[in-house]
Amino acid sequence: MTGRVLVLGGTGEARRLASALVADGVDVVSSLAGRVAEPALPAGKVRIGGFGGAEGLAEWLRANPVDAVVDATHPFATAMTASAAAAAGATGVPLLRLQRPGWSAQPGDDWRWVDSLAGAAEAVQGFDCVFLTTGRQGLAAFAGLAAHCVVRSVDPPEPPLPARTTTVLARGPFSLDDELALLREHAVDVVVTKDSGGPMTVAKLTAARERGVPVVLVRRPPLPTGVPVVATVDEARGWIRSRAI
Repeated sequence: MTGRVLVLGGTGEARRLASALVADGVDVVSSLAGRVAEPALPAGKVRIGGFGGAEGLAEWLRANPVDAVVDATHPFATAMTASAAAAAGATGVPLLRLQRPGWSAQPGDDWRWVDSLAGAAEAVQGFDCVFLTTGRQGLAAFAGLAAHCVVRSVDPPEPPLPARTTTVLARGPFSLDDELALLREHAVDVVVTKDSGGPMTVAKLTAARERGVPVVLVRRPPLPTGVPVVATVDEARGWIRSRAI
């Protein structure tokens, strides 16, 4: 393959796709939001920072022509996904959404689904120790909790935070033993997470199941209409190949 592809990244799938496309001979530009101080960089060219919404991305696409855009951002990166759809529509650049499937409950799981972070904060009222694994950007929704909250992130979270917060600075992936140890050490009695999907962070769900700890899961937001969606890197490569790139 030849041609040029913009990958909106920040996920493991985005990095694997960039590596595969570079190996295929494609000129890849990966865009990262820049929210992590030292992100894992993909193969190919990399730009860091936002575009300035849909109009900014459209301007970038006009100034930097590409044959296709692959939105491989996090399943909850709603603003970027919406901007990609709007910018692709405005410029006529083909757009693909690469999104890993969500998680499926296993026997013994106690999952409690909610539609938002605010709903998750309501769902954990009355628990003693909450393990928050929703990302730094959404912690303000839990600032009013009286429970002890354990927050794990790559970089230190910024306020507002719950009054009783223990911060664990670490970069995953985490093993099942890691997750079991954390739940035991802090006497966690409920886990809060988003339905991110994939194997990289599923160990916390397995640990919760083994310890009989309930999990509050935030449902994924809907995707823009009219944008093709694939679940794997191989499917994304096939789609790019079908564009005769």
